[in-house]
Amino acid sequence: MAQEARLTRRMLGVLMARLPETRLDQVKDPRSVRGRRWRLEVLLRVVLVGLVAGCKSLAQVEALTAEMSLVLRKKLGIARRVADTTMRDVLCALDPEELRGPLHAVVRAAHRRKALEPEVLPFGVVAMDGKGTALPSCDDVYAQRQSQGEGKPLVGVVRTTTCTLISSRAKPCIDTLPIPAATNEMGRFGVNLRSLVDAYRGIDLFRLVSYDAGACSEHNSRIVRELGLHYLFGLKGTQPTLFAEAQRLLASLPPQAAAASTEDVIGGPLTVVRSVYLTEQMAGFGDWTHLRTVLRIESETFDAHGRRTAHENRYFVSSLPASRLTAAQWLLVARHHWGVENNCHHTLDTAFKEDDRPWIESDPRGMVCVALLRRLAYNLLTLFRSITQRSDERRATPWLDLLRWLYNAIISATDADLAELRPRPLARAP
Repeated sequence: MAQEARLTRRMLGVLMARLPETRLDQVKDPRSVRGRRWRLEVLLRVVLVGLVAGCKSLAQVEALTAEMSLVLRKKLGIARRVADTTMRDVLCALDPEELRGPLHAVVRAAHRRKALEPEVLPFGVVAMDGKGTALPSCDDVYAQRQSQGEGKPLVGVVRTTTCTLISSRAKPCIDTLPIPAATNEMGRFGVNLRSLVDAYRGIDLFRLVSYDAGACSEHNSRIVRELGLHYLFGLKGTQPTLFAEAQRLLASLPPQAAAASTEDVIGGPLTVVRSVYLTEQMAGFGDWTHLRTVLRIESETFDAHGRRTAHENRYFVSSLPASRLTAAQWLLVARHHWGVENNCHHTLDTAFKEDDRPWIESDPRGMVCVALLRRLAYNLLTLFRSITQRSDERRATPWLDLLRWLYNAIISATDADLAELRPRPLARAP
């Protein structure tokens, strides 16, 4: 069944309104002037359009440029079919740092139109988390060599730090920063946070930084405070003295001492009860002179008969005074930290198939460039899905439906479809 014209125009409207915000024309071209057949911004635009249309390889993007409606191809400055090898060559030659700029540009544009306002929380919160993708190649720069044992094939893991604005309904990825092969999440935290802060200097995008226990250290916590921000870090046995004291103060508190609780019904007849316990008795504990609040989040799962089937406690430390948030907000921000995993990473791995289909496997640098463009595509779609859409039903649209709608619109667009749209400027064609 053909896609209805109204939906097609709506999908085309997303492209026409948001593609100019990416500022792809400002990405520095690494190629020599001689022999260029395509402008760089057009090639990057082609890859981005392929991503939002659900393509799972550069070969599929090439096929899309052949199938694309002629009127849309003209509108986007794509004169003819683009070979997958042409796209691959330019992605492998690009400096991944250059592609952070378009990501920041889209976020800044969304901030200007007030699409990133905090939901429920009183200020912006960014959650940072590591992500790794395995490749059958390694360069010891972007991909860390992983030993699989003698006689096993080479595996390189490309690791990045994802920064997700979890205070926004859309949960956009506001930055992605590579973790060099010679270090890890803990060691790279300070460099990556400073780079993130520099990228958004001048706008009030976030005031609280959350990370799991993988980056929890007094050194990293102090860096957050020196940058004028507050932290919320997961706490585990990697900080044994701090963890033991937090358990001593909070582990034995009875259920009636919980500051706030929530109850959620999940798949099947299961109910999950989450409760938050707070203390400020550890303020300034040891070397942690900036520490103010310690939290325990208790999660209990019950079956239909009221029997507890799962139980977990998680601890967090924060430089934010307990009074700065209500108890319900403390519980919410601790739960929302996992928005970086449950929203961003999950979507990248399921809808976009990043881990299964990284597009470029033999060149880690090229793979990182694709990953940055993939996050740009994710942002364009999540902002449309969660902010532009007005009803709760539309905001729950499955990701695969969005990708399919865009693909259908791209291959079937007519002059009449595009005539309905307000014209937006795009970079020149090659």
